[in-house]
Amino acid sequence: MALTNKEYNHLTNLELSIQISLSGLSFCVLNNDNNTILELKSFPFNSKKTPTNLLDAVQHLFNTEALLKQSFVKINIIHVNDWSTLVPKPLFKEDALADYLKFNTKILKTDFITFDDISQNDSVNVYVPFTNVNNFIFDQFGSFTYKHFSTILIEQLLTFEKHTNTQKVYVNISKFNFELIILNKGELQLYNTFEYNTKEDFIYYLLFTLEQLQLNPETVETVFLGDINEDDDLYQIAYKYIRNVALGNRMDTFAFTEKPATNHSNFTLLKSF
Repeated sequence: MALTNKEYNHLTNLELSIQISLSGLSFCVLNNDNNTILELKSFPFNSKKTPTNLLDAVQHLFNTEALLKQSFVKINIIHVNDWSTLVPKPLFKEDALADYLKFNTKILKTDFITFDDISQNDSVNVYVPFTNVNNFIFDQFGSFTYKHFSTILIEQLLTFEKHTNTQKVYVNISKFNFELIILNKGELQLYNTFEYNTKEDFIYYLLFTLEQLQLNPETVETVFLGDINEDDDLYQIAYKYIRNVALGNRMDTFAFTEKPATNHSNFTLLKSF
């Protein structure tokens, strides 16, 4: 049973994580005193928003969700977009951020570009955050931390697979996009994100990537995370062409006032704490 708003008011060690994308919002509140997730909510959009309309949706979220009116000891913002690229740390120069992004992302001279360190494989994730959302959060709460969602995804999967001696394919599903993370003996071999409209789009990108990396669909282990279940079209078509498919597991250590629907959803959101 969820706590009431009156009970929330007595809690002083709350941590908030918000995941922000053009296709939806989600947030999660952690009570650090007892390692309990008090609330976990998602708000998918019917169609992709512009960055300006995204800010409107974030403001509406804070105006309408009672728990978000509490005080938080820490706030984490997770930016979900495809305006990012990975750079090996030895080749990284902080004064060349725009140069790294311009080959695969349309950027403007006015865009703010930042980066996350990924210590597990000595790389840097260069990306454009939703600056208008960051500014709003700062105005409301002061200091906070933020990362690109792919940073969290890659960090966690590298940690999961650091002692693995085989190749493994992870597929993280959201409403309009999916991410492919391919690991070879615990090391990152590929990260990419794809936009899809149909299940045929999805399986084409997945199988084409496997072919390019000479991975055999008959043998390679493929694990799904995110917004997907065994009955979904994407899972069914993957199961048709790839022999070894399964749903993943976040391996949570949290208690929940209301458990998530699956053990593989909200992966980056819950791993942001």
